[in-house]
Amino acid sequence: MTYLQLFWAFFLSNILGYGGGPPSIPLIQKEVVDHYGWLTLKQFGDLLALGNALPGPIATKMAGFVGYQVGGVTGAAVALIATVLPSAVAVVVLFKFVDLFREAPQVKAMTRAVQPVVAVLLAVLAYQFLLDAWHASGWLNTGVLAIASYVALEVIKIHPAFVISGALAYGALFLS
Repeated sequence: MTYLQLFWAFFLSNILGYGGGPPSIPLIQKEVVDHYGWLTLKQFGDLLALGNALPGPIATKMAGFVGYQVGGVTGAAVALIATVLPSAVAVVVLFKFVDLFREAPQVKAMTRAVQPVVAVLLAVLAYQFLLDAWHASGWLNTGVLAIASYVALEVIKIHPAFVISGALAYGALFLS
């Protein structure tokens, strides 16, 4: 039953996650944290941070980790298959229609309509992470990390992997 739940959680998240990794993340969080309780919100946040620091698609890294935590090697394989299957089927089935509908106004309108929904889902996820960080670390540490991260990313233009590594180092030094 666990393998079926793993498959369904990641298959559903990735078939509904129109647009790739970022839209899938809140859906994966809903399944993994809220629905099945395989990870806490803090663990999910840590997994997301680590997954963003590593190369490759975020959804497959998350699926592999969660699948392994829940069901070992077989669980990782099941979660990875469930993550890749929707895209693989869509590519095979829809590839011949891409050229026909690429410039269709309905397709462009659908893409524009989905963007605000994705933005709201990501904002809600960021807010949940902020509250979790505040409860776990306090406002001072959360504020220091948020301001330092913003300055590093937007003002100095440091690569996000280095900012995440710096935040991990800060946490190891001051929060453990």
